[in-house]
Amino acid sequence: MWIVYMLRCRDGSLYTGITNDLAKRLVRHSAGSASAYTRARRPVRLVYEERQPDRSTALRREAALRRLSRAAKLALVSGAR
Repeated sequence: MWIVYMLRCRDGSLYTGITNDLAKRLVRHSAGSASAYTRARRPVRLVYEERQPDRSTALRREAALRRLSRAAKLALVSGAR
């Protein structure tokens, strides 16, 4: 099982990624070792997640989410709560 997730960074930006171990990945983001983007924008907060059956599907969904406008991403995040 793979997870596509979004984090809200300190500056309000949204970071999108995939993982097969969300808890471990969030710890790495919080520690500043998961991504250069989030390292400079800590703290981060998980605002969206969705499960995908395999890595390939998760990568395609991540790419689709990254192509969304900021408004569409915010609508997705607010609908997820």
